[in-house]
Amino acid sequence: MIEDIVSLGLPVDEKIVLRKNRILPECMDENTKRICIVTGTHGDELEGQLVCYEMNRILKENKGHLKGIVDIYPALNPLGIDTITRGIPGFELDMNRIFPGKKQGSMAENIALAVFEDIKGAEVCIDIHASNIFLREIPQIRISEQTAAELVPLAKLLNVDFVWVHSAATVLKSTLAHSLNTVGTKTLVAEMGVGMRITKEYGRQLCDGILSLMQHLGMWDGDVAPVREPIVSTDGRVEFVNAAMGGVFIPAIEHCMHVREGEYIGDIVNPMNGQVLVHITSPCNGLVFTLREYPVVDEGSLIARILGE
Repeated sequence: MIEDIVSLGLPVDEKIVLRKNRILPECMDENTKRICIVTGTHGDELEGQLVCYEMNRILKENKGHLKGIVDIYPALNPLGIDTITRGIPGFELDMNRIFPGKKQGSMAENIALAVFEDIKGAEVCIDIHASNIFLREIPQIRISEQTAAELVPLAKLLNVDFVWVHSAATVLKSTLAHSLNTVGTKTLVAEMGVGMRITKEYGRQLCDGILSLMQHLGMWDGDVAPVREPIVSTDGRVEFVNAAMGGVFIPAIEHCMHVREGEYIGDIVNPMNGQVLVHITSPCNGLVFTLREYPVVDEGSLIARILGE
């Protein structure tokens, strides 16, 4: 059942409309739980689109196994998706920095409030993001230290490779996840893949995890694939590898592989004269969970993030 969350006027007699698909179980009562699957907050992050498609398909084909309400929000920022723009076009604004929004605020704040109010009260919300066009991320859940005790056990059910518990920056206070967690709606931020692309294996991996979480919550009694045990980082042992100078990065390793301290990661080269400008090695033993996808780099550009052993 497709429902409009909010509809607001735009110039030239156009409208911006945010919609969700609500999938209901065959039997419900006042104790029926609700889970929300949210993506498309950033218009250049498309990995969540496959998750929304697959979850809609799976639940439609197996309606008898559904024991809870599933709300699927494929596009919180439809204008951004339509224009391949990270923020909200015309506002030059990151939508994930204005929650919980304001009724008397700008159009963007009005939309944020409508989204927040619609999701609020769910048992769990899965907020799906991708990386940007420059970096590739393994499937992971990111959690602030303040919510770790409650959220890490749920994150372990989501079939990701990595759970990153990090200290909250001030800017996180205006994200959808922080705003919902503050009012008691448990929200997990999933990050995976690369910007402007869909990585099929990552999307299907997360779908298996969502079904696993739903089974744990008593919202699904169908088959569930075994989920992988993620690495959980709670002590900040993440090493950043940055470019020492500009050029073209040629990797020598694969994403999501373990490296040893001093191991060859790749080169920054000059295509004009065939010179190797920088020979990059790993600063520690660990797992490469972020790797440069876009090859052109400037001095200081992030090359890799490594979870130290």
